[in-house]
Amino acid sequence: MTLADQRNLTKSNAQFQRALKRLPLGVASSFRYWGDDRTIYVARGKGGRIWDIDGNGYVDYRLGYGPAILGYADARVDAAARKGMEVGGVFALSTERELTVADRIAKMVPGMDLVRYSNSGTEAVMAALRLARAHTGRDSYLLVEGGYHGLFDAAMWMADVEDWEAGSNRDPDIISYSKGIPQTLKSLAHLVPMNNMQRLEDVFRRYGNTMAAMLIEPIQGNCCGILATPEYVRLARKLCDEYGVLLIIDEVKTGFRVARGGIQSLLGVTPDISTFAKAMANGYPIAAIAGREDVMRTFGYNGAAHGGTYTAHSVSIAAAEECLRILDETDALANLATYGKTLQNGIAKILDDRNIVHSFTGHDSMFGLFFAEKAPDNYRDWKKSDYTFYDTMAHHLHDLGIIVEPDSREPWFMCEAHDQSCLSDTLKAVEIAVDQTQQDLEDAARS
Repeated sequence: MTLADQRNLTKSNAQFQRALKRLPLGVASSFRYWGDDRTIYVARGKGGRIWDIDGNGYVDYRLGYGPAILGYADARVDAAARKGMEVGGVFALSTERELTVADRIAKMVPGMDLVRYSNSGTEAVMAALRLARAHTGRDSYLLVEGGYHGLFDAAMWMADVEDWEAGSNRDPDIISYSKGIPQTLKSLAHLVPMNNMQRLEDVFRRYGNTMAAMLIEPIQGNCCGILATPEYVRLARKLCDEYGVLLIIDEVKTGFRVARGGIQSLLGVTPDISTFAKAMANGYPIAAIAGREDVMRTFGYNGAAHGGTYTAHSVSIAAAEECLRILDETDALANLATYGKTLQNGIAKILDDRNIVHSFTGHDSMFGLFFAEKAPDNYRDWKKSDYTFYDTMAHHLHDLGIIVEPDSREPWFMCEAHDQSCLSDTLKAVEIAVDQTQQDLEDAARS
C-alpha cells in the first residue's frame, strides 16, 4: 500500500469532475489545481488545521499563502467582523475605522505617514506603481528577479534562465510568465538579480534617470523565501535617492508577519511606498498602500487615480482593526516565530539523522526548506538547482495530512494557532515522507 492509499479523495475527485464543467481547471484560481486526482476541496478550517470534503484533516502551512496568521476562524477577529457586518457593508463612502486602522499601521511601521486601502495585494501594488509614476513623471521601473508582485501585466516579467548559461557574460532574456501580456510593455521593465550589488549599480547607472520605481520583496514569497541582505536593500535605498527613483518595498506577505514593522524594520530601511495585505485581517480581504506624505498626497483628482467600490469594506476594515491590534499588543508574532524555529529544528534533526544536506531560508514565521548545504540567495541559482527531493516529499506530506505548497517556491507559513499537537503530527509525517522520498529516488535511479 502506498502513502496515497491512506488518503481517500473520492468526494474531492467527484467535485473536481463536476466543477470542471463550470470552472476552468475546476477551481477559482489556477494555483489551487494540484492535478486531476489530487485537487482538494475544503470543508472548513479551525486554528492551524483544515478538513477537506472527504473528512481528511491536515495541519496547514500554506494558510491561504499567509493570511491566516492567527489561525482559521479566530474568535476575536471573527467577532469584530460580525460587528462590521452590522455597519451595513459597502457605501462608497468613508467610515471612522479607516482612520483608526491607518493610525495603527502608522504606529507599527515607522515612515508610513499616509494610507490608502485596496482589496488584494495585486491591487495594492498596481496602485503603488501608478502612484510612483505619477509622482516622478517617469514610466519604467525595476524588478528583482524571483520577486512576485501580483497578477497584473506590469509585474508579470521574469528572467528566462532555462537556456541561459551562468558563466556567460550576459543577463537572461526578459520574458512574460503568462500569455496575454502585451509584449510592448517589456521595454518598461528592467530586471536585476537579488543580492548582486554590482549589477544593481550597473542597472541604475544605465536606466536610473528613466525609472519611476524599484520594487522589491526582501523575502521572496514565491521563490523559496530567498532573503535579501541588508546591504543590498540599503544600496537600493541609496541608489533610489541618488537617481530620484521611488523605492517600493512589497510587504504583501511579510508585512505584520515577520515583525510588527515588517521586513523593512528588520533591515533598517524605510521605503517611499509599501504595500501590505495578507496578514492584515486574518483572511478577510483587505490591502493597503502606505508611504511618505508627499508621495502619498499624489493620490487625488489631479494626480494618480485610486479607488474601488469595495475598498475598506465595513467587514474587512473591522477585522483588520482587531487583527492588527492583536499583532501589535500581544506576543502573537513572537509565539508563532518560536513555533517556526522549533519546527525547523525538528525537521533538521530528522534530516541530519539521515545525512541529508539541507538549509533554511527566509524568516522563522515564513521559511523555505532547501536541500543543499547553502541556500541560494538569488532566483538564478534557485532555478538552476535540483528541487526534486522537495517536490516529491511535498506530495507525500499531503497524503500524510500536512499541507505545504506542492513545489519549493512557496514558504511554509506559521500561525499563532499552531500548537504542540500540530508540531508532533508534522514531525511524524516529515519523517515518513523523507524516508519514502529517499526510497522513491533510489528506485527511480535504478530503473
